[in-house]
Amino acid sequence: MPGAPIAEIFGEFAAKTTLDDIPAEVVERARHLALDSVGVALAATDQEFTRRARRALARLGSGDQPVLGLPDRLGPREAAMLNAVLVHGLDFDDTHVGAVTHVSASALPVGLAAAIQHDRSSADLLAAYILGIEISARVGEVARGGFHDAGFHPTGLAGAFGASVAAAKLAGLEARGITAAQQIVGSMASGILEFLEEGAWTKRLHPGWAANAALTASAFAAEDWPGPTAVYEGRYGLYATHLQQREWDTGAMTDGLGEHWELLKTAVKPYPSCHFTHAFADAILFLRERDGFGAADIERIRCLIHPTPGAVVCEPIENKRKPRDDYDAKFSLPFIAGACVSRGRLTLAEFADEALADNEILELAQLVDIAGDPDSRFPHAYSAAVEIALKDGRTLTRREDINRGHAERPLSHEDIRAKFTGNAGAEAAEVRAHVLALGTEGSARDFAEKLRQA
Repeated sequence: MPGAPIAEIFGEFAAKTTLDDIPAEVVERARHLALDSVGVALAATDQEFTRRARRALARLGSGDQPVLGLPDRLGPREAAMLNAVLVHGLDFDDTHVGAVTHVSASALPVGLAAAIQHDRSSADLLAAYILGIEISARVGEVARGGFHDAGFHPTGLAGAFGASVAAAKLAGLEARGITAAQQIVGSMASGILEFLEEGAWTKRLHPGWAANAALTASAFAAEDWPGPTAVYEGRYGLYATHLQQREWDTGAMTDGLGEHWELLKTAVKPYPSCHFTHAFADAILFLRERDGFGAADIERIRCLIHPTPGAVVCEPIENKRKPRDDYDAKFSLPFIAGACVSRGRLTLAEFADEALADNEILELAQLVDIAGDPDSRFPHAYSAAVEIALKDGRTLTRREDINRGHAERPLSHEDIRAKFTGNAGAEAAEVRAHVLALGTEGSARDFAEKLRQA
C-alpha cells in the first residue's frame, strides 16, 4: 500500500499473517526467546521488587489469569504487568540491538494476557508474540538511538506499539482494528530515563505499562474509537515529538516487511546488566583470563564508549562509581568493570548486596576513566574498547566491535537453553520442553497454567 499510513500497513500485515506464514527459522528462534524470558522470570520470583509488585497489583483487583512461576491470579492487565516485571526486572532479558528495545518483555506478557482473555490457541499466542516483537523492533530501530538521546526509554515507547498489534490480533480484530489499536496506544506509550540518576525502579515497569496500554488500546479499538491516522509520522506523531529535531526515515519501518524478520536480530543477554556494558565485560574478562592480573595490579582502567550509551552507563560518573542499589549497579560501567576485575565473572551474584558493599570492587570503580569511542558501531552494535594500565608498566588493550548476542555474534539455541537452566534450575527440564513446544498444540491458557506451576 504505497503512501498508506504506517499504522495501516502494519495493521494489514498483522491481520493477514498466521503462524504458517512465518519462516520456520523465525518461529524456532521465537520459541527460544520465549524460553529465555521464562527463565529470567522464574529467577526473579523471589526478588524484593517482585514482592512489592505483587502487593501493588493485588490492590488493583484479582482475576483468573495465571502468572509465571507464582500462585497469583490477576486480571488481564495486572497479570501482564506482573509478568513483564518478572521478565524485565533483573535486566537479563533480550534486546533488539538496533531498536535498543527489550522486545519480549512486553510482547510475551501481552500475548499471554490477550490470548487467555480471548480463548486463543498456543499457536495464536506464538504468532502474536512474533508480530509484537517485529513491530516493536521496527518502531524502535528508526530512531537510531535517538529516543535515548532525548531521555526516553524505547522499551516503553516502541514496546507499546508492538504490544498493541499483538493484543488486537489476539482480540480477533481485523486490519482496521489493529490499525486503530496502534493509533490509540500512541497516546499511552511512555517511559523516561530519569531512573538512571539514582537507580530508581521505574524502568522495571515500562514494558508492563506498554502491555497494559496495549490491552486498553485494543479494547477501545474494538469499539471503533478513533485515533490519529499518522500516529507515527504525523506533525505531532511519535517521532516528531520524541526525537527532538533529529531526522528519521519512517519509510525504513516497512521495508521488507514479511520478507526479512527483525526478530532474528534480537540479542539474548549473556550478563544480567544493561546491554551497553556487555562488550566491556567481555573485553575485561578476556584480558584477565589471558594475562592473569588481579585487583592489586591495576593502575587505571580506560573505557571508550559512544556518547549515547555512555550517557546511560557512565553519567553522572561519581554516582556510577558507587551505585546505590543493584539496579543502579546494572547501569554502571565503572562498577561492572571493577566487578569483572575483582571476581572474574559477571553473574547475578555480582549485583547482590554483598557485592555492592565490596570495597575491592568499589575501589576499582574509582580507577575507571571514560572517553569517547570514535570507532564505535553504535547503534548497529554496542561496541567497547578497553585499556588497562598495570602497575608494572604494561598497558593491555582489547576491542569488542560487536557485542555477544548480536545477530553477527548470536548466542546459539544451546547457549540459550543453558542460560535457562542456570536461571530456572536443572529440575526445570519439563518447563523447558513445554516452552520449546509452544504453538504445537493446546490452548494459551493451558500453556500459561503449566508455567504458573513452575
